[in-house]
Amino acid sequence: MITGELKNKIDGLWDIFAAGGLVNPLDVIEQITYLMFIRDLDDSDNLRAKEAAMLGLPYQSIFADEVQIGERVIDGQQLKWSVFHDFPAGKMYTVMQEWVFPFIKNLHGDKNSAYSRYMDDAIFKLPTPLLLSKVVDSLDEIYKLMNESQAVDVRGDTYEYLLSKIAQSGLNGQFRTPRHIIKMMVELMDPKADEIICDPACGTSGFLVAAGEYLKENRREEIFFNKQKKDHYMNHMFHGYDMDRTMLRIGAMNMMTHGIDNPFIEYRDSLSDQNPDKEKYSLILANPPFKGSLDADTVSADLLKVCKTKKTELLFITLFLRMLRVGGRCACIVPDGVLFGSSTAHKDIRKEIIDGNRLEAVISMPSGVFKPYAGVSTAILIFTKTGHGGTDKVWFYDMKADGFSLDDKRSPVAENDIPDIIARFNNLEAEASRERTEQSFFVDKQEIVDNDYDLSINKYKKTEYVAVEYPPTSEIMVKLRELEAEIAKNMDELEVLLNG
Repeated sequence: MITGELKNKIDGLWDIFAAGGLVNPLDVIEQITYLMFIRDLDDSDNLRAKEAAMLGLPYQSIFADEVQIGERVIDGQQLKWSVFHDFPAGKMYTVMQEWVFPFIKNLHGDKNSAYSRYMDDAIFKLPTPLLLSKVVDSLDEIYKLMNESQAVDVRGDTYEYLLSKIAQSGLNGQFRTPRHIIKMMVELMDPKADEIICDPACGTSGFLVAAGEYLKENRREEIFFNKQKKDHYMNHMFHGYDMDRTMLRIGAMNMMTHGIDNPFIEYRDSLSDQNPDKEKYSLILANPPFKGSLDADTVSADLLKVCKTKKTELLFITLFLRMLRVGGRCACIVPDGVLFGSSTAHKDIRKEIIDGNRLEAVISMPSGVFKPYAGVSTAILIFTKTGHGGTDKVWFYDMKADGFSLDDKRSPVAENDIPDIIARFNNLEAEASRERTEQSFFVDKQEIVDNDYDLSINKYKKTEYVAVEYPPTSEIMVKLRELEAEIAKNMDELEVLLNG
């Protein structure tokens, strides 16, 4: 969560826009995102140049030498934030409007590139040089504070705080998945260098960014010292779809500033016939919308064949199974109702995962995880697409703490089950002897089937009752009489004092 000076600076930036006449939250967030991307572009270019120098590899800066903008050829250095932010307001405004924006709109020179898909209709909307100058100064201060911050994901938190200011946020069932939950899910799935990863409801691309960072940390040599694997990582590994163009832009920029050159982030209604993907992905990571309007007429017919419903959370699970290739894995967040709902559609999708594929784990999360946005209880489902069953026993974990208080404040606390969840999931053989009274345990498939495919942990968890021995009634009565006599004595003494 953003607090203190950084929060005040972001609020101040928002006020600068309002004072300058830009009050539509969507316009403000888009303009801030463009400017953050322009600044990040400079930072990441410098960082990658340094990395290449350390590794002894050649590197061509995107700001190298001269750059063609329309019919003009200009010095690429003038497009760098670190250069133009020192220009007088009037010159900076001209450079931004006439050079920098056209430059970033055609960054890859390829009209089919990821970037041009989101930037083609990008418009520079800051009305005056003075407003631009104030915004640039304010962003410099925000970046300074972000760089000084010890928070692990200060960038993600800054984006989140910016997004929380959009009044419309949440209308389509969207709310940001906490980064530590995303990180846990990525660690549980342990992505490999040859994955094709998808989030069909990607929002700001949190899952894809986290998967990219995980691979960078854990498979750096395998990917970055192999030309083909590096090309796959940069251009073919990451796919994300969303129906909100602002989210797509932020998500795409988020990925590219994390060093992924050409993510496939596209405007698409994943549940409709717009989405032809079948048996394409090896890994799906998602937190699909739990609510929101759904036009039943646009839902793809093959999804309704498996699960006839208007509930988006059930249709998305059906979609994941369709999009995964055989052997592909999925970790997704679902509302608790998916685990025990009694409608035909609820039972059908659980039956499909358990009987038709291989359900591996159900991690039950406490209801405060998504506060302050929502108090809904959720769980993480982990399953593999086999197309012919394979569920033998299912691992259940009852997460009680995630390192933050479970109220609206979400303050850091010592209690945190996440390291335990990851350690146990990576050593499931040792879980076989765990009792149902413990936080994690296995349940045989047949028992789940006998319970109408119910996946709620409380159905299988056993509570340990400890016998408490009380003294006999006669002894309690004697004690009560003694207490009564003592009270009477004290009352008498008090009365003497008052009347004395």
